[in-house]
Amino acid sequence: MNRYLPFLPLALSGLLAACASEPTATTAPATPAPTEIEASTPAIQGPGLRGELLGVAAGADVDLALLGVDMRGRPRALLGQVHLRGNGAALPFHLPLNTQQAPQDLRLELRGRVSQSGRLVQRLPARTIAELKDQDLGSLQLVPAP
Repeated sequence: MNRYLPFLPLALSGLLAACASEPTATTAPATPAPTEIEASTPAIQGPGLRGELLGVAAGADVDLALLGVDMRGRPRALLGQVHLRGNGAALPFHLPLNTQQAPQDLRLELRGRVSQSGRLVQRLPARTIAELKDQDLGSLQLVPAP
């Protein structure tokens, strides 16, 4: 139970986002959500964390979150998040930052998870972010989920 605790804020925010969207008619053709379109060509709007994820399967759902974690590695603050859809190639991302809410006593970590058909298949090992500033993280490799 405790090993899934770090992903609780990410899961809850995803659930809230899913509940907030309007249902689509079953006869209407499926169109990608705006975030999915932006995922293929991320627009750089202000400060943020940029990079690309390697090894994301086509059609997989990717959630990236910047968290403030305490000394025991438990998430205490959600500082930014983005949802992307895999395209089978290197997946570029841009995670906007709000520098106004920088926590003083928490360590910053970028965490990610990849789900396919509702099942966790990959994850991004927690990556410590030294400063809450505009940065390019380069290529980030995902690892299989246990």
